[in-house]
Amino acid sequence: MILLAASYFFYGLWDWRFLFLIVASSLVDYFAALAIKGTENNNKQKLFLYSSIAWNLGVLFLFKYYNFFIDEFSLLFNMQQGEYAFSTLNLILPVGLSFYTFQTMSYTIDVYKNRIAPTKNLLNFLCFVSFFPQLVAGPIEKASDLLPQFSKKRSFDTVQVKEGLRQILWGLFKKMVIADNAAYVVNMVYASPEDYGSLSLLYASVLFFFQIYGDFSGYSDIAIGTAKLFGFNLSKNFNIPYLAKSMTEFWQRWHITLTRWFTDYVYFPIIQKNLRSSRRRNIAIFLTMGLIGLWHGADWTFVIFGAFQGFLIVLERTPLTKKRKSSLFHNSERSNYLLPLFFILVLIFSAVLFRSLNINEAWIILHRIFSFIPSGEIGLIVNSSFLTFTILMLTLEIFTRNKDFPFSQLDKNIKRPLRWIIYYIFIFIIFQYAGFKEDFIYFQF
Repeated sequence: MILLAASYFFYGLWDWRFLFLIVASSLVDYFAALAIKGTENNNKQKLFLYSSIAWNLGVLFLFKYYNFFIDEFSLLFNMQQGEYAFSTLNLILPVGLSFYTFQTMSYTIDVYKNRIAPTKNLLNFLCFVSFFPQLVAGPIEKASDLLPQFSKKRSFDTVQVKEGLRQILWGLFKKMVIADNAAYVVNMVYASPEDYGSLSLLYASVLFFFQIYGDFSGYSDIAIGTAKLFGFNLSKNFNIPYLAKSMTEFWQRWHITLTRWFTDYVYFPIIQKNLRSSRRRNIAIFLTMGLIGLWHGADWTFVIFGAFQGFLIVLERTPLTKKRKSSLFHNSERSNYLLPLFFILVLIFSAVLFRSLNINEAWIILHRIFSFIPSGEIGLIVNSSFLTFTILMLTLEIFTRNKDFPFSQLDKNIKRPLRWIIYYIFIFIIFQYAGFKEDFIYFQF
């Protein structure tokens, strides 16, 4: 009960009015799951399931996508003005809506699919939906993994608490030192891209990748570490994505729980009837990645971002010929020199699409990057200390890639005096070199 009150208090600090929405979504799926298992009539089970899905997607559409589709529909049919004009809604997007909606919706689907049994403990279920460490930006947890943990008796675990504090420290370093310092440059350049040359725009776009990585993976570390303080284990959400050798592997390493969600509830249901059909598989990939792009935001930049990622995954899985099973980017004769160039171009294009406010701005930035406009001001936006800390982050994560995070189990490998020196060094770096305070990027999703 205390944990639930704390979670609702935490969420209510942002806007208490949206507590009614998260409670309503929780109750809908809780009773829908009980109703599904309360009848053996398959038609009734489908009715309860579809009602749950309709509620969740309806809420998501209303708050996140309604205005976007109304604007595009009005523009398409030239109905912006006049008696037939549609009016948009002045709604605030609730923080974390996309995360907890997907989490609670998957619970009802899993109950219908007989993957889990519905819980009769309402308190546990409300805690599952609103658990404050991962409520506003994930990881998106499966009910089979997280829900049973609320029923376990727990006591203070010194080892787990220490591990949680270490992970929080590492997450704060990535967020406050890496992401927030990168944001200063990225925001400045993207605020007026027409004032900057190719090299500056290219630098800012590459920097945005490290900003969003430090921001979101840093949040995930803080969330996972905080959960450990209370005796809970959350799913790993990032696995050094910059070491990926393909786009498929990248999405298996980046925002892992979101990729898993779409794989389980979109991709597999599409291909399950015809597993051997490459056409059906490619359509499923393209649709899944398109929806992942749309999940990130109601704008054409995100739609194109998702479609572009889907196209690349299909391309790298498509054999060059019927006789040669290797694809264009998995051919030993080409991959050594094609892959680095390929991923640089993918990084630039994806970052520009993700960061730009609209298609027009994305086009301007890409056009200026590839027009090779001189960048005499590039030295003004390069920060040597930031680059040093970024290299430090990359080095530590690469050399400790077999661990959950670089400080994991540090007490087993390093003696106490040196260990505390490391802690104090990073605490000093955070206080001394923290960038301008920036909201977590994924709070807007």
